Amino acid sequence: MTVQLSRRDFVKTASAALAVGSGPLVHAQEAARRFEPRPAGWRSFEVTTTVTLRDAAGAADLWLPVPSLETPWQRTSDISWTGNASNVRLASDGATGAKVLVARFEGGTPEPRIVLTNRVETQNRGVDWKQPANAQPADPADLRHWLAPSELITTDGIVRKVAKQIVLGARDDREKVQRIYDWVIVSSYREPKVRGCGAGDIKAMLESGNLSGKCADINALFVGLCRAAGVPARDIYGVRLVPSAFNYRELGANPASLKGAQHCRAEVYLKAHGWVAMDPADVTKVMRQETAEWIKDPGHPVVTPVRKALFGSWEGNWMGYNTASDVKLPGARQGKLGFFMYPQAETAAGARDPYEPDSFAYQITAREITA
Repeated sequence: MTVQLSRRDFVKTASAALAVGSGPLVHAQEAARRFEPRPAGWRSFEVTTTVTLRDAAGAADLWLPVPSLETPWQRTSDISWTGNASNVRLASDGATGAKVLVARFEGGTPEPRIVLTNRVETQNRGVDWKQPANAQPADPADLRHWLAPSELITTDGIVRKVAKQIVLGARDDREKVQRIYDWVIVSSYREPKVRGCGAGDIKAMLESGNLSGKCADINALFVGLCRAAGVPARDIYGVRLVPSAFNYRELGANPASLKGAQHCRAEVYLKAHGWVAMDPADVTKVMRQETAEWIKDPGHPVVTPVRKALFGSWEGNWMGYNTASDVKLPGARQGKLGFFMYPQAETAAGARDPYEPDSFAYQITAREITA
């Protein structure tokens, strides 16, 4: 089934679904909450990824994502590692610039092991919609890059058709993005059974009519529609580090065990504001998993503050690795990765499953440094 969308249907559906307070009365524990991330100073974290390749007969290779971002909302202060690899080096993907720790273990290494420690600083991020950005103009070549398709985030065919229908009549780039953001929230939904963060094949999603998935699906759909509508956009692949400060369980993580806390966010480039934070996927996550019941009304008081805030801001309890797509890991036998935010390994028996951290085996932990 292919997604069919008329302008009339979109306006009617989005207006009804996004009307605040349109749902029935809620239980006390589901009353409206606060979610207002605003820049409030830097936080410092030590993030440790520990990998032990059990039963790795013969030689083995390991690739770990390393934070590659230096931005007004994230910076890296230190990268270090220990282990029993015969060779370890810090490399960059030539096409995307994504940093990667590459480790080689010779045959006979007892339990190949690497411990990677990253020290990063993050902060909340939020745009002031009343004020234009005070920043240098973006490089036109860079903006063209973020309008181009990737293997999974295509911009032609059905993607372009749907994007044009959504933004028809929009007056500027911000209105285009707002319409796409609203449409994605109304039309897609979080599916907890999807492995990892999803595949992110947006053409297949639209052609099948199945717009369910996780962050790499839903935010990729948002990014692809924005690009097809002429607005530069990109996913940022990373991992949640600590609980949310705003009492949203699903928007945080347990720092003692982050092996399932990978999460990608999104950005769009608006002429008046520069790069702006976005995360429609987390809105759908709150709708599906924050409460005991699946919230299907985007105007629900639990959802409303998140839906409003994640159009232009996000919380600094998350670390980004990179913005890379179609990544070729140096020396890997496998083909290109659609994105790179999970550990990757190859042994004589083949590639380890990055979505099964216990059998892979890896663990990620975080510690906030307060002194």
